[in-house]
Amino acid sequence: MRFFRIILTTLLCTAFFIKSFTQSSENIINRINKKDSVADWSFHVQNTTVSQIHPAFPVKYSGANSLEDGYEIATSNTTTIAVGRKLWKNAFFIFNQETTGGGGLSKTKGLAGFPNGEIYRVGASALTPFVARAYLQQIIPLKNSSFENQSSDINQFTGKIATSRLVITAGKFCITDFFDDNKYNHDARSQFLNWSLMAQGAWDFPADVRGYTTGIVVELIKPTWALRFASVEVPKIANDLPMEWKWNGAHSETVEFEKHWETKNNLTGAIRTNLFATFSRAPFYKDAIAAMAVGDSSLNEIISGDAEGTKYYGVKYGFGINVEQQLNKSIGMFTRYSWNDGKTASWAFTEIDKSLQAGIEINGADWKRKKDVLGIAVVVNGLSDDHKNYLKAGGYGFIIGDGNLNYASESIFETYYRFYIASFVQLSVDYQLANNPAYNKDRRGPVHIPSIRLHFEL
Repeated sequence: MRFFRIILTTLLCTAFFIKSFTQSSENIINRINKKDSVADWSFHVQNTTVSQIHPAFPVKYSGANSLEDGYEIATSNTTTIAVGRKLWKNAFFIFNQETTGGGGLSKTKGLAGFPNGEIYRVGASALTPFVARAYLQQIIPLKNSSFENQSSDINQFTGKIATSRLVITAGKFCITDFFDDNKYNHDARSQFLNWSLMAQGAWDFPADVRGYTTGIVVELIKPTWALRFASVEVPKIANDLPMEWKWNGAHSETVEFEKHWETKNNLTGAIRTNLFATFSRAPFYKDAIAAMAVGDSSLNEIISGDAEGTKYYGVKYGFGINVEQQLNKSIGMFTRYSWNDGKTASWAFTEIDKSLQAGIEINGADWKRKKDVLGIAVVVNGLSDDHKNYLKAGGYGFIIGDGNLNYASESIFETYYRFYIASFVQLSVDYQLANNPAYNKDRRGPVHIPSIRLHFEL
């Protein structure tokens, strides 16, 4: 919390400086007609319910973190109240109250590419309210910028916005609010549900168990490109709620470059590349393997999230590439590749060290349902050698671990159809097929996971 207070104080001081600075740039601001200026308030509500089942499948053995091999059914629910307030010219405060409940299949364990992207936010089966986002944002229009219309959306204000701008955000948020965006695959509430499809699977992005962190994001946004940087807190315990930021041991930095374009046929596309580095208490897999060999399970307990580490280890680093392209007026495609070094333990998101995904989104206009959407995608996830050896030796992470490992890549196919029922109601039917859950050929499945998702948004 000390880091949070420092960041907020810094942003407020910066904002007052910016306010003085922007007063000398009234020629830019005056381009906005008063009737088209940014709204003073933003208010939205959403509710998403996901129900999933999987039938029984044959296995040779099971461990503490294995996907249940018998029939299962699970339902999760997430409600968000999102409020935004304009503070002064180009400055905003965003607050999200979230309430979650329900559970995931096998207590949200057993698949690195877990099938419900909403469930990582759910920490208890009972309805649990908490603050998801609370941040300040200052927008600085750049010289000679033009302006474009911005529609009302969750955490977004109606009005005009500069096409060239510097944006400073500080407080509590989900880092994927700003990074790794993709038009066709980024939101588990309306698009693909699988964890390793909705984001870069090998980006162990810094977050608590619900998916949120505290820190600062700086964005330079231009009409055809953008550059972003973030420094945020990391978990004190693997995939848990307590967070920390220490300059000499616990912090995570991400930088992203985005380029987008429009073809001669008015088809849009974009590429985003990012680099990330996370310093934390996550132990090295090799150290944990050596300790287990002499009967010491202390590092295993830290990696699995059952104990708090007392030592700060090295850095986990990696990169991701994210591409989207509109193929025609009805079809868009996407692909992502991500990789991390895989030497320190997975600590926040999920246990993937390399991941490749690809898919398409098809608009229903061709069958006279222009607001419906069909999505089809596949993802293949893999592990580093150190991570494989750790699981083979009987180690456990916070989401996978069968007590042994006969390694194979984990592959998942997903397809969904989203029905547009009304302006604020969407119903999706989803099907996932998972092979080699938790990278284990001895539990290869395949596992069939049908789902129903109901999403309300106002």
